[in-house]
Formats: sequence, structure tokens, C-alpha cells
Amino acid sequence: MLSIIGFVTILAIVLFLLSGKMSPIISLITIPILGALLAGFSIAEIGLFFDDGIAKVISVVIMFIFAILYFGIMQDAGLFDPIINKVIKISKGNIVAVAVGTVIIGAIAHLDGSGASTFLITIPALLPLYKRLKMNPYLLLLLVGTSASIMNMVPWAGPIGRVGSVLGMDPTELWRPLIPLQIIALILLMGLAFFLGLREKRRIEKLAVSSDQLEAAAALDVTDDDVAPTKDTTLARPKLLWVNLLLTLGLIAMLVWGILPAGFIFMIALSIALPLNYPKVDDQMDRIKAHAPNALLMAAIILAAGSFLGILGGSGMLDALATDLVTLLPAFIIPYLHLIIGFFGAPFELILNTDAYYFALLPVVEQIVTSYGVESTSAAYAMVIGNIIGTFISPFSPALWLALGLAGLEMGKHIRYSFFWIWGFSVVLLIIAVVIGIV
Repeated sequence: MLSIIGFVTILAIVLFLLSGKMSPIISLITIPILGALLAGFSIAEIGLFFDDGIAKVISVVIMFIFAILYFGIMQDAGLFDPIINKVIKISKGNIVAVAVGTVIIGAIAHLDGSGASTFLITIPALLPLYKRLKMNPYLLLLLVGTSASIMNMVPWAGPIGRVGSVLGMDPTELWRPLIPLQIIALILLMGLAFFLGLREKRRIEKLAVSSDQLEAAAALDVTDDDVAPTKDTTLARPKLLWVNLLLTLGLIAMLVWGILPAGFIFMIALSIALPLNYPKVDDQMDRIKAHAPNALLMAAIILAAGSFLGILGGSGMLDALATDLVTLLPAFIIPYLHLIIGFFGAPFELILNTDAYYFALLPVVEQIVTSYGVESTSAAYAMVIGNIIGTFISPFSPALWLALGLAGLEMGKHIRYSFFWIWGFSVVLLIIAVVIGIV
């Protein structure tokens, strides 16, 4: 009975998340409470389950709030703008170089872990260049989205934070083993961009674009007005570029070193960055208010997930569901279930949103395979690596709809153009992760 209630609870949450008829915060809080009451637990017991769940995610919440604020300040101050503009100027006129440069720009723009800000920076900057060179704008979306997905493995982005809350681990600890894979993935993506750039060049030539037109397009000078993303340039602090860069590099080094909790590191960095770039108190508060909605929304979702996981774990629903599923699945599949789910991670993005995948599917799979000797982190990595590359082909991604709107593109055409490249790329990364021992 307990496993049935657990299954119905998780299924109800998934259905509500997919339908969009209930926000993730409300569904993650209310439905598990109803399930626990139905299973016969008292309000006092549910309160204890809640306390346990929140205790496991509070450090993740702290890190998210201050990480989003910090990188928001760095974006405002223009830390990444010179690098992005330089890459655009170097690559203009060369189709293959533009494709490879798109990967670099996408990775830099996504250092803050926010898909919306990444697309707000990259699409207005690169779309005019793609149009002038007659390049397919869906290639722009494929390369930026995949590059951002690779960078989405950083601990202050959504997926690793969600995994940290599920496993009760510091997201920074989960991220460190993924750093070599991120580097490999970016190199491979630049190789794929080179190949797709050559293919795009041949496609353009086949469209009977004359050599004179190509030369004219290549010779066109891309002005600042063409490439600059829509943002408040009065917030930029070009004179503090090197100071901000050193501060950010120091922050990343401290995160990798692991001598201090990640949340504390971001607290310290933010307390330095704010008065450094915006000495007036009013300006500091304006910057915090500007980025607070993103920070608080992510924090609220993680806290709601902590409540959900605390209740399902403390009530025994998760254990019961995992135990009963093991009896139903063929024995030879169970130890490899995380790899199977990871293999189909990108297709899952088309039917499950991020919260459903990490808060409903991951806990069950992790509970099943760990009973067969698989480490929790190995199970989580397999599911993350297989799924995360497909982040920006998901119709459940609000940032993707923003990107489509900015570029004037269609969701269906984007999925048809990008899906198999992204799925194949995710499978290759999963295989590499197995080979180098991450999974």
C-alpha cells in the first residue's frame, strides 16, 4: 500500500508539472503532504519529515541565492562583453569560424547558469551575423543551446543543484568530477561546430549564392549596434574588468579547492563585488532587486523539493516503491537502469520537464540501483549527463521559448533540426563518462 501511495504521489506531481496547471512549488509541497496523510502519518510526523528534508537542501539554497546574485552583478558590470565581442570580430565573414565562435560565446554567456540571460546576450549579438552570411539560424540555436547545456553542469545552475538536494550532497562536490567532462565536451562541440560549419558552407554554396555576394558578406563590418545585446550599458564597469576577472577566477579556484562551503564563498565574493562595482548603497540594492526574482524562485523550488523528498523518504514511500519496482523489472536490467535512463535522457526532455526528471524519476532510480551496489553519485551522473545536453530542446524550457522569440524561429523546426545531433552528443558524453570513470 505504501508503494502504491508513493507511486500515485509521484505520478500526480509529474502530471501536474507536465500540464502546467500547478506550479512546481505548490505541487512539490501539497501533494506529498496529502500522500503522507493518506498513508496514516500524523501532522507531527510529517513535520519531522519536513525538517529532515529541509536540512538536506538548505546549503544548496544558500549557494543558489548568492551565486545567481554574484553572476548577475558580473553580467551587469560587463565582465564577459569584451570576450564575446572579440570572438565575434575575429570570426565574422568566415562561416566555419562563426560556428566555432558561437560555441565559445555560448559557454561564456552561460557562466551565470541562467538560460534566459544567455539567450538575451547571444541571440541579438549573433543573429545579424548569421543572417548576413545566409547561415541557418537553427544552427545558431543548436550550438548556443548545446554549449549552454554543457556549462549547465556548474553547481549554481539548476540540474546539479537539484541532484544535490536529492542526494543530500553539496553541489560543488558533485561538480568537481564533471569538470574534465565539461572540458572534453566543449572541445568535442567545437569539433562538431567545425563540421556543421563546413556543411553549412556547402549548403550556402549550393543555393547558388554568387562568390561576389559571399565576398561582400564576408567584408561587411559588424558594428557595435549590430552585435551588442540589449542591456543597460550604464551599468558596465570597463575600468574594473581585470579586477572583476581576477575576483571571478579566484572564486572558481576556491570552489574547486573546496576549503570553504560554496555558499560562503559566493557570499564573500558578492560582498566584495557589489561595493567594488557599485559604491552607492542605492545602486547596490537596485542590483540585488534586479536579480532577486531569479534567485528566490530557484531557492523556493529547491526548498519545496526538500519538503517533497523529506516526506517521501521519511515516510518510507520511496523505499517501498523502489523495492516493489525491483520485483517487477527483469533482474539483468536493474543494475544498469541508471545507464538505460541516461541513454534516453535527451528524449525524456520532450516528455518530462526538469523538475519531474530530477525530483520524481531520479530518486526512484537511485534507490533501485544503489541496492545493487551502484554508488548514488554514479547513478546521478549517468542520468545528469544523458539528460542535461537536451535542456534546450525541451518545450518545457521557458528560456528556449525566449530564444525562439528572439530569433523568430519555431519550436517544431528547432526540435527536428537539433534533436538527433543533441541526442547523439549526449550518448557520446555518457560513453566518455563511463570510460574515464565518472559513471
